[in-house]
Amino acid sequence: MNCSISGEVPEEPVVSKKSVLLYEKRLIERHIADYGKCPVTGDPLTMDDIVPVKTGKIVKPKSLTAASIPGMLGMFQNEWDALMLSNFVLEQQLHTARQELSHALYQHDAACRVIARLKKERDEARSLLAQAERQAPLTASAATANVSALSNGKRVAEDGDMGPGSKQMRPGVSESIIAELTECNAFLSQQRKKHQIPPTLAPVDALERYTQLSSHPLHKTNKPGISSIDINLSKDIVATGGIDSSAVLFDQTSGVILSTLSGHSKKVTSVKFVAPSNVILSGSADKTVRIWQGSEDGNCDCRHILKDHTAEVQAITVHATNNYFVTASLDSTWCFYDLSSGLCLTQVEDPSNSMGYTSAAFHPDGLILGTGTTEATVRIWDVKSQGNVANFDGHTGSITAISFSENGYFLATAAHDGVKLWDLRKLKKFPVI
Repeated sequence: MNCSISGEVPEEPVVSKKSVLLYEKRLIERHIADYGKCPVTGDPLTMDDIVPVKTGKIVKPKSLTAASIPGMLGMFQNEWDALMLSNFVLEQQLHTARQELSHALYQHDAACRVIARLKKERDEARSLLAQAERQAPLTASAATANVSALSNGKRVAEDGDMGPGSKQMRPGVSESIIAELTECNAFLSQQRKKHQIPPTLAPVDALERYTQLSSHPLHKTNKPGISSIDINLSKDIVATGGIDSSAVLFDQTSGVILSTLSGHSKKVTSVKFVAPSNVILSGSADKTVRIWQGSEDGNCDCRHILKDHTAEVQAITVHATNNYFVTASLDSTWCFYDLSSGLCLTQVEDPSNSMGYTSAAFHPDGLILGTGTTEATVRIWDVKSQGNVANFDGHTGSITAISFSENGYFLATAAHDGVKLWDLRKLKKFPVI
């Protein structure tokens, strides 16, 4: 007799009083506990209606497959096949779970990157907004000194300051400024003539043995490249201008980045320290010059945004007084600025230079300005009169850099065709010795 539920011979047989059906005791107990009715007829059924049946001990016969060695081998083979199929299914499920986990992690990482970028853009927007609020236009009473008001960092001229052809009129280099430059020139001229070559100057053979000690990636890797550099020797801080539109202040001693100056929209072509104040100047291909004011904690705020040029600003040079600086641009002009106010005192245009300036540098005494052009010509200017006193021709390519010697007697110029050294003592119109 077989169980009405499992169809197998029951080990503990019981009979229902109502339906007279045979069940396995453990199965009918579970069914009654779950449903409370007969599994076959559907009539209500309780454990009181179940009667145990006494039977002799049942000896289960051995299966034919286990009665011989070939049968046992076949049974083992079937069990092995079932095990292999189960493992295959588990491996497929594990592979699917790994793919789903990897996709979820990738989505999480992408979301974190987007959030970080949005936070950075938000912080930059807040910084620009704070700068715009600090540089808001001045009241009319504060503009009586013929100084243009600041509007979002740009100096806007008053109606009376506009000359013919809607060009802004410059106040020019006053007599007091010329007197200051002349006094500085007299003092520095005496100092440089007494200057001796220091014994600690490295010889040429020592320079040839120099090797790289370290390398520091300061700018973004998606737009790699450093286009300008300057060093604050007193604090051992390096300023670099990058193609990624930012300038970086790097502490060479500790090897850490002190501050990143963000705000330019194109590559930074020139950076200069103004010693001993915590002021940094940056010029960019976006046609602007920015004056940054540093603080003791290493942060820098943009104090002025100068927009006097109409083409890329290629070079910045600071006067020896540290009160004035000059910018040179591809618009064929150079501007003389007052550092404290950010006011352009004069903008000198060279009609004979149609391609613009690529470099600029002050003479150590401060009364001579050297500029390099895209037309391979080096022009020497008298700062007091803003007149062109000499021209050096000889290069065949654009002038990339110029530098005066420390004693003021020589001028080195670099171009795509090489480096040339000029003797300034031959300048008859403007002697330097």
